[in-house]
Parts: sequence; C-alpha cells; structure tokens
Amino acid sequence: RPPQPLPQCRECCKKRCFFTGHRTLYVGAQMPLVRQSHRHHRRHSQKHRKGEPEKDSAPTEQGYHCSPSQRVQFILRTKEDEQHVPHRLFSELDEICVKEGQDAEWKETARWLKFEEDAEDGGERWSKPYVGTLSLHSLSELRSCISNGTVLLDVCANSIEEIADMILAQQEQSTEFDEHMRAQVREVLLRKHHHQNEKTTNLLPVVCSFADVSKRQSDLHLLCKPAQTITPCPSPTAAEAKDGVNRASRAMDLSKAELHFMKKIPTGAEASNVLVGELDFLHQPIMAFVRLSPAVLLSGMTEVPIPTRFLFVLLGPEGKGHQYHEIGRSMATIMTDEVFRDVAYKAKNGADLVAGVDEFLDQVTVLPPGEWDPSIRIEPPKNVPSQEKRKMPGALDDSASHSTLEKHGGPELQRTGRLFGGLTLDVKRKAPWFWSDFRDGLSLQCLASFLFLYCACMSPVITFGGLLGEATNGHISAMESLLGASMAGVVYSLFAGQPLTILGSTGPVLVFEKILYKFCKEYTLSYLSLRACIGLWTAFLCIVLVATDASCLVCYVTRFTEEAFASLICIIFIYEALEKLSHLRDTYPVHTHSKLDFLTSYYCKCEAPTHPSNETLRFWESNKINVSGIAWENLTVTECRYLHGEFQGPACGRDGPYTPDVFFWCCILFFATFALSSFLKKFKTSRYFPTRVRSTVSDFAVFLTIVIMVLLDFVVGIPSPKLHVPHAFKPTRDDRGWFINPIGPNPWWTVLAALVPALLCTILIFMDQQISAVIVNRKEHKLKKGCGYHLDLFMVAVMLGVCSVMGLPWFVAATVLSITHVNSLKVESDCSAPGEQPKFLGIREQRVTGLLIFALMGCSVFFTSVLKFIPMPVLYGVFLYMGVSSLRGIQFFDRLKLFWMPAKHQPDFIYLRHVPLRKVHFFTAIQLICLVLLWTVKVSHAAIIFPLMLFSN
Repeated sequence: RPPQPLPQCRECCKKRCFFTGHRTLYVGAQMPLVRQSHRHHRRHSQKHRKGEPEKDSAPTEQGYHCSPSQRVQFILRTKEDEQHVPHRLFSELDEICVKEGQDAEWKETARWLKFEEDAEDGGERWSKPYVGTLSLHSLSELRSCISNGTVLLDVCANSIEEIADMILAQQEQSTEFDEHMRAQVREVLLRKHHHQNEKTTNLLPVVCSFADVSKRQSDLHLLCKPAQTITPCPSPTAAEAKDGVNRASRAMDLSKAELHFMKKIPTGAEASNVLVGELDFLHQPIMAFVRLSPAVLLSGMTEVPIPTRFLFVLLGPEGKGHQYHEIGRSMATIMTDEVFRDVAYKAKNGADLVAGVDEFLDQVTVLPPGEWDPSIRIEPPKNVPSQEKRKMPGALDDSASHSTLEKHGGPELQRTGRLFGGLTLDVKRKAPWFWSDFRDGLSLQCLASFLFLYCACMSPVITFGGLLGEATNGHISAMESLLGASMAGVVYSLFAGQPLTILGSTGPVLVFEKILYKFCKEYTLSYLSLRACIGLWTAFLCIVLVATDASCLVCYVTRFTEEAFASLICIIFIYEALEKLSHLRDTYPVHTHSKLDFLTSYYCKCEAPTHPSNETLRFWESNKINVSGIAWENLTVTECRYLHGEFQGPACGRDGPYTPDVFFWCCILFFATFALSSFLKKFKTSRYFPTRVRSTVSDFAVFLTIVIMVLLDFVVGIPSPKLHVPHAFKPTRDDRGWFINPIGPNPWWTVLAALVPALLCTILIFMDQQISAVIVNRKEHKLKKGCGYHLDLFMVAVMLGVCSVMGLPWFVAATVLSITHVNSLKVESDCSAPGEQPKFLGIREQRVTGLLIFALMGCSVFFTSVLKFIPMPVLYGVFLYMGVSSLRGIQFFDRLKLFWMPAKHQPDFIYLRHVPLRKVHFFTAIQLICLVLLWTVKVSHAAIIFPLMLFSN
C-alpha cells in the first residue's frame, strides 16, 4: 500500500512560544544519516479529528498513521506547478541591532548557500565555511514556533510593507499587544539592513530603508484576505513579474553589491531571509513563516540581488536574544537542507512544514555534550552523500551502490547476431555527436591538454623508432615511426568510436619486430615484405573479429584484469623513465673516487689503440685511414670515437672523459620536472590566487613545467642531451621506398606462412586495444557520448594494414597516454558554494586534441630548430609523472598500502566496511603475484606471449 500522509494536526494553537531552558545537545545538521532513527513528536500526529481529512491530503485508514518520512515522501510526490518548483536557496540571518546614539537596524550575522558562514565583527570579514551545528533545544523550539505561530503560504506581495501588514494582521488584539505596539513592530520590520560587505564609512550605503523603496513602487498588488494560512492570489503575469524585478533592480545600486559572491550563487536561486531579535517593548513573542508567490526582489533586504521566496520572522522580549539567534540559525540551516527545502516549496499548510521538521529531526546525528566542544567548526566534507534515499523509499544509498557488482555492459557490448552489426550500431551511435566533438574541443582546457600530450607523445615515438632502427638495421627508424604515428593518430582521432584513446607503440611489438628481423636475416628473406604479409593478415583477422562482434567479449574483462594490465603499464613507464636516466651515467660517466688535491693533474686524451681489433683494422683499411699521420691528441671526443681511438688518462671513463656535471644536472632536471608538474597540477586546490588563475595553471601544469625547465637549462648552459628529431622527410634507408611489395623477393609460400605469426599479433592487438578502451570507458568517467569498441578495432585494423604496406610501425591504444589524456580533460562544476568542493561532471569528449597532437607530430620535421632545445631528462621526468599520476586511480595500489598501515590509520574505503581485512589482503596478494608473473614475462625473451598471459587472466 503506498504511504499515506498524516491529517493536519488539530492541536490547540498557543499564542506564544515558550523558550524553556532544556539541556543543550548539539546536532550535526548538514550530514543526515541514511538510516531511519526513532520518531519524534509522535503525540502530535495522533490528535486529529476523525472523519475530517485535511484538504489536499490523502485519506488514511482508521488506526493507521504515517511516519514523518512517509508524509514527506508523499508531499514530494505531489504535482507541482510553475510557482512551486524548488530552487536552490540562499539563506541570510539578520538580527536587530541597536547602537548607542543611532537608530536600530537589521545587521547580517550569518549566511548559508550550502554551509554556514558567520560575520566576524572583529575581523570585519566572513568566517571560513563550516558545517552548522544546531542544538536539539533550538530545533524543538523551531518546531513549536511553526506549529503555534503564523504561517502564510503563497502570499502575493510586492514590498516589505505589505508583508509586514499581513504578518501583524494575524496577531490578535490584546492588552499585551495594542495598536501602538503594533506600529512599533511595523517600524522595526521596515528598518534598513546593514550587510557585512558594506563599509561603515560609506557615504552612499548600498541599502536604503524599505520605506524609501516603497515610494519608488507605484504598481502594487492587492492584498488577499488575511488568515492563519493565506490562500494564493492570482499570480502576476510573466511580464509584470519581470517588470517588477527590473524596477527593484534599478532601485538598488548594483555596483555596490558583492558581485564576487554572486558568481557562486547558481542561476535561478532564490533567497530565504531570517529576521530575529529582541525588543524591549514586547511582552510576547511574534513568529511568522511567509512563502511568497511569486518570489519578489526586495531591494536591500538580501546581501545579493536575488528574489526572496521565504521570510521567517521571530521577535520577542528582552533577555532571550541567544535563544532567538539559535532558532534563527536552525531555520536558516534547515532551509538549506535539500529535502526540507522541497517540502517548503510544496507545503499546503503548516502541518506539512511540521512534518518536514520532524523528518529532519529523524535524520540528524546527536553529539554528546560532554565529548565534544561546541565551539569547534567542522570542516565541510569532500563528498556530501546523496539525499535520494530520503526522497524516494526505493532509492539505493551510496553503500548499496558500491556493493553492486561492477560489470561492463550496455548496448555497445551486446551481440547483434549480424555481420558487422556491432560496427553499424557504433557508427549510428557516434554519428550524431560527430560535429559536437569538434565544437566541444574549442576550449582552453583542450589547448592545455594538446600542448602537454604533444610533448609526452613525441619522445616515446622517436625513442621507439630509434630502438626499431637498432633492431632492424635501419629498415624502420625514427622517421618511419613519426610518419606512422601521425597517419594512424589522425585517422583514428577523426573516425574512431572513442577519440579519447591515444595510440602508441608497445613493448611486445618491439620484441616481435626483433624476432622477425632475426628470423629473416637467418633465412635470407626480405624483412619488410614478410612483415607486410603478417600485417595484412593481422588486419584481416581483426576485421573478422569486428564482423563477428568479438568485442562483446570485453564484458567479461573484470576489474582484476583491468588493474593488472593498467598497473603493469604504469610500472613500465616508471621503470623505463628511471632506466633511461641511469643510462645517462654510461654516456656521461662520473669520477667517483677522485681526490680534490690532484685535480690539476687529471687529464684525458685520445691515443691510437695499442692492440687494435680486427673490426678496427677493417675499418681503417676500408676507409683508407693512415694511422701514423693522425694527430690523435688533438682529436675531439667525437672524432676519437669515429676513428676507434682509445681514451687514456686518470680523468677518462670507459667511453670518454668524465662529465659529472652533465649527469647530475640531468638528475636535477628529471626530478624537478616530476616535482614541479605534480605541484602545479595540484595548484587548483591551493588557497592562493583566484579560481580562474588556479584552474589555468593546473590545466597547463606539464606544459608550463617543460617551458620552465627548457629556459632553466638554456640559462645554466650545461650541455644536457637534447631531443633529436629527423630533419628530412625521407626513408631512413635509401634502398627502400614508402610502399612495400607484400611478396617481393620472398617465395610465394611465405604469404600463407605469415598467417601463423599473424594469429599471435591479432591477440596482441586485440588485448592491448580493448583493455585500454575498457579503462577509458569506465563508468566513473561519466562519458555521455557513448563508446564504440567495434569501430575502434576496425580503425586500428585499417591503419595497421596501411602501415604494413608502407613499411611503418604498428600502433595500438596506449594505456598510460590514454589515461593521462582522460585525466587532463576532466570537467568540474564552476559554480560552487563556499566550502563546497567542485563536483566532477565528466570528461570533455572531443576529437580536437588527438587530431592536433598527431597532426603536429607529422609536421615535427619542420620544427627541429625549436624541438632541439628540449632536454631528454625533462621528457623522462614527464614519463615518471604520467606513470605515478596514473597509479592514483587504481584500487590495487590503495589496497597494497594497507599492508603497512595500522587499522586505526586506514582510510574509510567502502569495501573495508563489508569485507574482512584478511580477505582484502589475500585478494591483493593474489593480484600482486599475477603482476609479478606478468612483469617476469614482460622483461624476458618470452615477452611475445605477454598478450596470452593477459588473456589467461
């Protein structure tokens, strides 16, 4: 049976609120519990008249009563009109202040956009935002005020005079509240408001009195007949309402408003004004809760020029000012609660508001007074839990959502049963987003991502080409690697299903190339022709996998495999960055046991080899070099190495003179690049500089680091190794062209024999591509444009065939580069309340960054005059940064740190709440063993079976 609301309470209304001195318990009001606690004030819900259900309330069965949460859920499910749509609220607490020799005025003491900020008079500033803590006594008194006080709903008013008259009309005439006292209260309500952002010496204050504002307003709405609960008047038209706002806006000096704070208020927000204070002439409290319809811009009442929707007034006798202040804080805080705010917008009567307060009380957490200091200001949490469980009884809370099994699914991974059915659906799914992929790329963040990843992609492509050149005797080298990466990357970025993926070269491919070249050299076969046959077969097999929807197997890739693969690639990046730095010591050796007193006697000179090797003799003979006619001591280091000379002297290493300053300078550049990149990336959360400056510095963190390090290296002048880019657009070897004959001089049977290694290459390409795509397409990235596993594999297969025919390296999805690309395009909310952390909204999905990266990479041969200034240790430092930063999002490393962490210091991970720690350690140990096995295979001669190991996982 659906939940039914409680009937309106028929309890006899008391004319005054009694503020008794209960023991104070402080309540954390901003962090409601999801679990229901004991109900409060149930006695009120049972005192109603039978047979007289309240209007607009659902009937209840005899003997059955709804809980406050059930009634609130019923209220939130009611149909809403235009005037009752909930908006974000800005709450402001003003208290009446009387200064000696001056008239009384309303002074702003606190404000709420999401968290509480207090006006600190001593410092003349706003306090740091904090979680508001409320006493249980003040919440109880607030409930009593709403139950027994005046509640005016859907009031049509255009000025504070109208509102004040309607509030005072509800107060019955008595000896304690006569006409003179009524006039005094009205005068107090019309006093001007002084806000924290105003200067006391300002000759032209921002805020004028309500009496002055009323003189400027000529078109006033008629008042409805006052009653305990006011029924709605005919709402003004949109044009009239807009004109009223414009008139009020013109009446206010907007140049004096706090425009900086206005930027933090979301569009369409409305105000909730809370007015409290003590008056010496009052003998009984006056309380009123007013909801305006429509919201009206009451000039000068609110700190920022936004329309007022709610008004809460509490005035009482002297001596209880602190209690009035705490009740006002409770009212302002509860108005910022997401659930009570919706109830306040949709309430039909005061009983609905009381039900909202009761539901709020059900969710609060009580802090024992003897174990906590009320003066402590609680820091706002990083993530506020969702309140959907309070609104909808069937909604899952955060813990339940985390406990569900994570599985890759969706329409992208459903088998169609038709040839190329998945590919066709991918094209249809991505086609509507094609033009938006270019419009969304017109952003400063995309420019920062492009500059960063261009530098990050250039070095591995050139390095991979250089290693291929050594392994294949120059048949495929840096020039071919640049051209292949540019062609494959541009085409993939234009037409792939997930353009956020960055293509790159992989270690198993390099191992395969070495084995294939050695095989061809032993059996006198044409390496490039046999390689072209293998590449064409591999492309064909990948297209067969696309045609049969084999990418649907990705749904069986578990988080275990994802983390093993991603962790291994990240570790490889970190290891290779450190390994390349250590190799610089061989090129620039360090004299470790030198004596400072003998520095003047140290020397290193070139001499003719005493016992030349056969290779050296053949070199001299083939180049007709006269050894005796060479002045060896005058040769440079490069000339000495070219002529196969020997270095002799106490300052000589194995391959040349000691150069300690170069190696140590490379270490400084390496670690400084990593440290500065990490620091600038975290600069977004710094406390210094405006938000826009911090965001820009964070987006351009790596690019700024590279520029700073290049300038520093240029100023210091130590000859560090630089990036070498081919300067001519031509094949590395003169005996090959840009197009390769698949058969060439090889026998015809090599075309069929190439099918066997092509099967292994197909597994390698498929696993590398699809596991990287799974990591990019994770649900936590909140991608909105969908993915296309079949289309991605199809584009990789097409470009693999093209690169094979042209004799270029093969490129597939690069995991770390893709993760780095995604992380550089994260989008967070711009408008956030003070103290609220920006919310992650998703990824800026576009094709522009990848397109520019690989297009500029192909043009790099024309930029050698600029790229030659980039030190290689700086790029190695970027590799280290990418590897370490990519590890942060992997759960495996979070669990790995738990081994050395005492239980009391362990983070509050959701899985630690539901799984025993010993099982977490056991699962982590299994993953660690598998990772060690993968690493062992990766660094051994069996690296070519690396994809098979992944497949077995």
